[in-house]
Amino acid sequence: MSEKTEKRRAELRTRLVDAAEAAIVADGIAAVKARDLAKQANCAVGAIYNVFADMTQLVMAVNGRTFQRLGQEVEAELAHRTDALPADQLVSIALTYLHFASDNKNTWRALFEVEMSTDQPVPHWYQEQLAGLFGLIRLPLSRLRPDLADEELSLLTRALFSSVHGIVSLGLEKRISGVPVPEMEKMISMIIKHFAGEPSKM
Repeated sequence: MSEKTEKRRAELRTRLVDAAEAAIVADGIAAVKARDLAKQANCAVGAIYNVFADMTQLVMAVNGRTFQRLGQEVEAELAHRTDALPADQLVSIALTYLHFASDNKNTWRALFEVEMSTDQPVPHWYQEQLAGLFGLIRLPLSRLRPDLADEELSLLTRALFSSVHGIVSLGLEKRISGVPVPEMEKMISMIIKHFAGEPSKM
């Protein structure tokens, strides 16, 4: 493939991801439709499939951007709390996740609504993005629980993320057991402080 052709493909890929991201921000993952995206990206519908195998891969490219932005926000928050106790760092990570989800509902939802085929491996770059997010949680958690083996620490990292995600998801989706954002902040702080064996103030 010539350098000029590769450059055109890269430019088309960027336009398609931009268009898909705009559609998701406006109307959610269901708004990602090939004909609309082709119009926005100024290309033929068939050209989309020269760059992406299917719409799932295109949504995952948007999700990659979302994971990157989330990671950057968490890292920025932690940069201001390098001297904080591990439990306080974990609270900061969790609250950053909550606020990111609240401020970016549709792109956040797309992270979990994308349908993955069981016969298609998850792309390596996608796994790296997710591993990066878990790594930010794992670091203060390893300081809090230095007694755990790597496998146990990995499981605990995912368990803690799942607990926070459950609170955020139920709250933002307005389920019957959900609560407003200020209450979610209190719940998340209480759970993590209790987990860390520290008293939490109401």
